[in-house]
Amino acid sequence: MYRGEVSKTSSERARPRGGRFAGFAQVHGAGVDPAELDVAGGLVQLTGVVQGLYAGISERHDLTPVQAKLLCVLLDGPKGMAELAQCFGVEKAALTGLMDRAERRGLAERSPVPGDRRAVQVTLTDVGRRAAIAFHAEVGEALNELIGHLSAADREHFQAVMAGIITRCRTSPSSS
Repeated sequence: MYRGEVSKTSSERARPRGGRFAGFAQVHGAGVDPAELDVAGGLVQLTGVVQGLYAGISERHDLTPVQAKLLCVLLDGPKGMAELAQCFGVEKAALTGLMDRAERRGLAERSPVPGDRRAVQVTLTDVGRRAAIAFHAEVGEALNELIGHLSAADREHFQAVMAGIITRCRTSPSSS
């Protein structure tokens, strides 16, 4: 269980031999020939790499990936259960179990919304905030390392293309 202690910096944590991406290469094969990789296949493989990093870092922080996402979402401030359910793509009832476990671990708490006795908001506890900050920092470091080999121009281009795709998906009627 995460106890709110940040005993080591992410650079001090033990890494598997061969670097952060060694496990992925062992499972999926190390080399990818760009000539044989279509965009859809590349996106699927990249998604797998990112999800693997996220899951591994979650585990090191004694969190499930879903708990880690909850903590990171709550870093921006309290959220209502309906807003969280939408963020996770589930019904409010399905979020109850996640919140029960987060509360038992002392990571988050539910409280009534002033002026609306039916509504409940979720906030991070101090322990949850420390856990979220530590997790978020390590994920950021890992993702920056993932694209660290790109030139400044390629990184800027990648960022612009990625932002365009995300924006289009969030604003397109077919994305819901």
